[in-house]
Amino acid sequence: MTAVQRRLSLQEFLELPDESPALELIDGTVTQKVAPQWLHGLLQGSLTAAINGYAWPKKLAVAFPEIREAFGRDSLVPDIGVYRWERIPRTAGKLVNAPPIPPDIAIEIISPGQTVSELIRKGRRYLAHRVQTIVIVHPEAESVVLLRSDGSPVTLRGDDRIDLDAVLPGFELTVQALFDVLQLD
Repeated sequence: MTAVQRRLSLQEFLELPDESPALELIDGTVTQKVAPQWLHGLLQGSLTAAINGYAWPKKLAVAFPEIREAFGRDSLVPDIGVYRWERIPRTAGKLVNAPPIPPDIAIEIISPGQTVSELIRKGRRYLAHRVQTIVIVHPEAESVVLLRSDGSPVTLRGDDRIDLDAVLPGFELTVQALFDVLQLD
């Protein structure tokens, strides 16, 4: 992990060289994301594909893995950021790189060494950035935590529906269906 001896402004942070896993800035303090492992990678890929398979043809939104957002004193990199179609930067209809903006949905997948409470705190930072929906996926517990707009968590399991209607109306995915992708036999 990269250690920074002093607090950084957002501008100073954005001038740092890229690292892998990505660095994040939370209220002036630099941290490094946890390197993804098997469960994380498969869940991230399948959830991104499911969202894009539903939302892209309808021109509702696009899910991007590991896209940096920046706002105020924070620069975060959600495991999946979902952006409404009309907010995606483009020129003449073609996607272009642009300054980082907060997604409409931020999805974080718990990696070994991370805790639900740590990602709930991070999720509240997303809420402060006006992200509408925060989803925290817990592979080991096979559960999903949704953060309400007031920052209170709701834990979902089994046949509970993961409600993304604020951005993806009609998208249907249960917690069980999300974790079924881990069955490889």
